[in-house]
Amino acid sequence: MDWPHDPDGEEGSEGKRKYDMAIIAKKVDEHEDFPLDRDEFVAEYGDDPIRINYERVVPLREIFEHVEAEEFETMVDMHKAVGAAMRAGDFWEYHPQGANPEKKHA
Repeated sequence: MDWPHDPDGEEGSEGKRKYDMAIIAKKVDEHEDFPLDRDEFVAEYGDDPIRINYERVVPLREIFEHVEAEEFETMVDMHKAVGAAMRAGDFWEYHPQGANPEKKHA
């Protein structure tokens, strides 16, 4: 895919390889952006690359297709919703609660 910026570069992960939630969290200001509207966030950052693991990169919008909440009151609410979406969308190779014994555990 032709990304709007390098997923591993300065804009994507501050010059170091960072993954999923760390990249998404850097796109918001905890004190100024909340409450945060999901659709507005996706409209602004939907095409941005999010590295899932060492070999997989997806656009942010693919992850947010699985986010149920329409608005996040706090950063913690956003983290919980995105974490649930990543598990629901099979973006993580492990499930902390062992939902699938075939998956790797943390």
